[in-house]
Amino acid sequence: MPRILNPTLFTMFAAALAAADPLGLALPGNQAASIDGNRADLGMFAAHQDIGECPKAGASAFDASRGEYRITGGGANIWFATDAFQFSSKLIRGDFTLTADVRFEGAGTVAHRKAVLMARQSLEANAAYADVALHGDGLTSLQYRPGAGANTSEVRADIKAPQRIRLERRGAVFTAYASGAEGRLQPVAVAVVQLSDPVYVGLGVSSHDAQVLETAVFSHVTLEQATPGATVKYRSHISIFDLSAKTTKVVYSADAIWEAPNWSADGKFLLVNSGGALYRIPVESNGAVTPEKIELGEGYRCNNDHGFTVDGKTLAFSASVPSSRSSQVFAMDWAERKPQQLTTVGPSYFHGWAPDGKSMAIVAQRDGNFDLFRIPAGGGPEHRLTTSPGYDDGPDYSPDGNWVYFNSNRSGSWDIWRMPATGAGPKDQFAEQVTSDDWEDWFPHPSPDGRWLLFLSFPPGTDNHNGKTNIEMRIMPLPGTKAGSGTVTTVTRFFGGQGTINVNSWSPDSKRFAFVRYEELR
Repeated sequence: MPRILNPTLFTMFAAALAAADPLGLALPGNQAASIDGNRADLGMFAAHQDIGECPKAGASAFDASRGEYRITGGGANIWFATDAFQFSSKLIRGDFTLTADVRFEGAGTVAHRKAVLMARQSLEANAAYADVALHGDGLTSLQYRPGAGANTSEVRADIKAPQRIRLERRGAVFTAYASGAEGRLQPVAVAVVQLSDPVYVGLGVSSHDAQVLETAVFSHVTLEQATPGATVKYRSHISIFDLSAKTTKVVYSADAIWEAPNWSADGKFLLVNSGGALYRIPVESNGAVTPEKIELGEGYRCNNDHGFTVDGKTLAFSASVPSSRSSQVFAMDWAERKPQQLTTVGPSYFHGWAPDGKSMAIVAQRDGNFDLFRIPAGGGPEHRLTTSPGYDDGPDYSPDGNWVYFNSNRSGSWDIWRMPATGAGPKDQFAEQVTSDDWEDWFPHPSPDGRWLLFLSFPPGTDNHNGKTNIEMRIMPLPGTKAGSGTVTTVTRFFGGQGTINVNSWSPDSKRFAFVRYEELR
């Protein structure tokens, strides 16, 4: 479980740190912070100071009787290439979650006065940082400066004037949370900011007018920090999202990694993998169900790439076996359950059946690069579909069989592309880019009715899909259809990543899709 830092214990630690600095975390000489003699006045924080140009001096204090931090700050803004504000902070390493209820005192002079929960690389005015900022007019946003001296960027939240906000760090991924009308914290914005440990973490206020001071009160403040070296475990929630009702139903939860649900052809169960085995779970389950293991024989260690033909008669899956420790592609008659190995060179991964069931698209590493290939359903020579030096993954067919959609970093970031089902042609000249915004997009899946394209989106700057973080499931009209203008829409946000979806997860009627939401257990 996360460790909540105790203010009293930290006071003792800070005194020892000031005397000996055994961890080498001393404040740089040109950033001498105002270290209070009575550390209890700052609660869990070690120091406070004005950052940047603040003609009117700010102040920070902790009221132990009320459990409140009162931060008074001036400064022109926390924005552009330099900042000016009052900051109460401490140095920490690793992942953390900082949460607080926040309220301003008085009507205020400028609507965009800011109260922030912040992680900052240094105490210089131009330092890289990430924060969740509550403005005086209720605007809530994730602000971040990706490098020293760079201009600040902002991701605005849909929620206005929340009572409670949170800043969460998971490696380079920072997530802002805010409480909605029902009072529940929910993720509202994500950004990738590379900060080197240790970082300054704390509370800040900027008046947005250097000639005045503004005060914010932070209460119910908690700073949860992961225990160094602790193994992170996960709870999996296998879920179904209903597009019409915009609701999510959990059909199964377990304190273990479960991955990549996809639908049976008759719509009655989900096929899911966990611990190297395949299982099926009834779609109408209310969570109180025991998954049924699919017996494949000895030695198969399945990964999260599997799926049925449109008629449901044949299952393809990827697995390693004793004779080949790298992943290979297998297919079997669903009734007979006798797998046939289709590939001989690894690693190879199944990803999508052609609508007629006569061939499939796979991802395979050949000559040191991951490209896409088509192979016959009964086995046979590979037909190369892409040749780009970029990394291609996640191929899936359009329902009419004319296109293969896939994700690739060939443009410099992860985006969705498509090509004719016959291949991208010489030098991939027939490959077309489908998405091009800042998000990193993976695993595109056309709906069976040919209307929609569903895919998984990671925060900007995420270089692969192997981790778990706050992500988005997004949807857009399938190119070439009359379903809409092509606008990408976020369907749902949650903590997920590797294993959330891989293979096609649409229901046969295109009204729902399955996915896995994860929850950290520390």
